[in-house]
Amino acid sequence: MENIIKTYETEEIAVTWKPSLCSHSTKCWNGLSEVFNPRLKPWVDLTKSDADRIMKQIDLCPSAALSYVKKSAQNTTENQTESTEETIVEIVPNGPVLVYGNITVKDTAGNLTSKNKVSAFCRCGASSNKPYCDGTHRKIDFKDPQ
Repeated sequence: MENIIKTYETEEIAVTWKPSLCSHSTKCWNGLSEVFNPRLKPWVDLTKSDADRIMKQIDLCPSAALSYVKKSAQNTTENQTESTEETIVEIVPNGPVLVYGNITVKDTAGNLTSKNKVSAFCRCGASSNKPYCDGTHRKIDFKDPQ
């Protein structure tokens, strides 16, 4: 998938969307569909809610496809750096493994990538963005082993 990056901005916040990372968890628009509506183009409209509510919703994004930068009163920016102190692993039924917290991922070439917040890892084996989930589990109707 191409490395497309979309940015949406208001005076308070800049939101970045990286579609290649998206696991299609629907956590962005389930709960804030007035801002995140995949049926519209553009699908992000930051004018439909306040920055704090938008940031809370983005914090639920398991793949980090959505991120934000909060703009300060002096029109400079502060990076989002919140993460949990502990590491928590959650298995989503018929979906990815979610890892909350600070982790380092080593790929097959030996490259290290630091992640914080939430990372979604493929469990179905069909992702084109391994080791990360890209939502393919839904297309192939992946079911947990019984």
